[in-house]
Amino acid sequence: MRSSSSDRRTPHRSTTRRAAAVALVGVSALIAAAVQSGAASAAPEQTRPAAGKVLPGAESVKLTPAQRAELIRTQSANAADTARELGLGAKEKLVVRDVVKDGNGTLHTRYERTYDGLPVLGGDLVVKSTKSDATAAVLKATKKAIKPATTTAAVSKAKAESQALSAAKAEHAKGADVDRAPRKVIWAASGTPKVAYETVVGGFQHDGTPQELHVVTDATTGEKLYEWEAIATGTGHTVYSGTVDLTTTQSGSTYNLTDGARGNHKTYNLNRGSSGTGTLFSGPDDVWGNGSPSNAESAGADAHYGAALTWDYYKNVHGRSGIRGDGVGAYSRVHYGNNYVNAFWSDSCFCMTYGDGSGNSNPLTSIDVAGHEMTHGLTSVTARLVYSGESGGLNEATSDIFGSTVEFYANNSSDVGDYLIGEEININGDGTPLRYMDKPSKDGASKDNWYSGIGSIDVHYSSGPANHFFYLLSEGSGTKTINGVTYNSPTADGLPVTGIGRAKAEKIWFRALTTKFSSNTNYAGARTGTLAATAELYGADSAEYAAVQHAWAGVAVGSRPGDGGGGGTVFENNTDVTIPDRGSAVTSSISVTGRTGNAPSNLQVGVDIVHTYIGDLKVDLIAPDGSVYTLKGYGTGGSSDNINTTYTVNASSETANGTWQLRVQDNASWDTGYINGWKLTFP
Repeated sequence: MRSSSSDRRTPHRSTTRRAAAVALVGVSALIAAAVQSGAASAAPEQTRPAAGKVLPGAESVKLTPAQRAELIRTQSANAADTARELGLGAKEKLVVRDVVKDGNGTLHTRYERTYDGLPVLGGDLVVKSTKSDATAAVLKATKKAIKPATTTAAVSKAKAESQALSAAKAEHAKGADVDRAPRKVIWAASGTPKVAYETVVGGFQHDGTPQELHVVTDATTGEKLYEWEAIATGTGHTVYSGTVDLTTTQSGSTYNLTDGARGNHKTYNLNRGSSGTGTLFSGPDDVWGNGSPSNAESAGADAHYGAALTWDYYKNVHGRSGIRGDGVGAYSRVHYGNNYVNAFWSDSCFCMTYGDGSGNSNPLTSIDVAGHEMTHGLTSVTARLVYSGESGGLNEATSDIFGSTVEFYANNSSDVGDYLIGEEININGDGTPLRYMDKPSKDGASKDNWYSGIGSIDVHYSSGPANHFFYLLSEGSGTKTINGVTYNSPTADGLPVTGIGRAKAEKIWFRALTTKFSSNTNYAGARTGTLAATAELYGADSAEYAAVQHAWAGVAVGSRPGDGGGGGTVFENNTDVTIPDRGSAVTSSISVTGRTGNAPSNLQVGVDIVHTYIGDLKVDLIAPDGSVYTLKGYGTGGSSDNINTTYTVNASSETANGTWQLRVQDNASWDTGYINGWKLTFP
């Protein structure tokens, strides 16, 4: 067998179709509940390179599949020692999922956890260890100790199955049936860890997308704890990329779309089917398609080309050989269903699947869509950002971010790099893109900036602040034209942001995703993680570090360095305080000293509370003389999880020095959480 390629020349095509109220998405993580995650990291003392250069040895090295496998074996052999070092209980065990190695020998090992032999959903963690094998930092998806009251189930599996099927029917699923019988797990993604059942329901979602609905049931009470959908909606003469080279394989006199240079990635034709693998594209010559959607091979050529570009991008830019880092290619399926206006990634098949759009006239196989879908696969084997709440928005944004960078990397004149998502597929029917990274709200639904209730909206729209952050970090605010596209990016506070370039921004986000984010990371955690990644790459005193702060402040996440919201004097308390469920108010105190006169009219109160259903909470600031300033009233915030925001308080009538308190009360039953920390910033 040999690899071969062929050149084809086809003009760019674009077919108008009616608007479709759908969006590109990918895969959700396999654990749930968006709770606050933090990243602890310290920039190592290193010789300062020239300004703007990566610190020596800080960047991750390119590992061959064999080298990565050896690191995983070594870390797995030491997993028991690591568990003891971290103070985990005798019944807890660590299972290595991934390892990233830096040039200076530092390892970032990602673990799953078990308790008494049961998988712990929401128990993932990342351990950073130095070359001398000393643990330098640990990031945990949950701070709760894994100590369930029991591992004995009082509820039958039949009841868990019934509940799962009911959940599927409530989502108008078609042909719903139990795909994986209930398995006993420890649910640790929200509240106190407890024994539960996880049931997976198959069939099809309401729009024809395959279904893999995970339902978690409390095994002692029968209460439904959570549910999530693991599959979600989101060369040749190609339809979108013109004439391109494809790597194919020849067997005898037959050619097929198997890329032997990229993990044997294969491209299949489902021929309007909605199950199975389909038929591998093959033929008597090495010419694929004619550039028209009516030719089945054209979309196959697009998908094959997009997969190759994405493979090359991750390998050449980030040093990752394949989605899992193991050198094994995923596969692509095109022509899914009939008039299916979507594309998706599925962990269960380790594949990308593309519909042909409205009227089967515009397959969703453009470069950025291919990069988007394959990136959902990357997220699913690294951070596993749960596809719900703020972490779901970050999951979706990660696919948009790298879908865009893959398109820039391709340098294809028929589909030039831009900060627009899905601009080629005309999914809205009017020539407009699906999403805009410079100003996400231009699509009519996405959010430009973070706010406390953003976790309660659709993940395609809550992705906006992260997309906006990445654009600001790359290109800066204001008006500019790139590759013929004019952008005009605003900021939440009206202050400018200066970009550091896409090349640096993409490395920062990739490092944060693979070594700093966990399944439950929210926007505050993403800021922490990207700053930690930047500190490792460029130093905590670098211009790049300050730029990350500025860019996040530009989307209302955190404050700018040196301004009234982030400069001045900061007093903080990071001691956890448990909030009783429908109980008495609790307080956390900060002693302010060394100030003169009264507090300012723009006192910044940064609040970090981990709690499900924040509508139950009332949050007050209490001044030293007992005066109360309500930061958040009971009943506001709805069903979203966690409070991580900065409130501005006119405290000019209060004496600055003294003991200030944050008071929190849970006014309703069922949901639980804790004060993770808070701070006062005096300009």
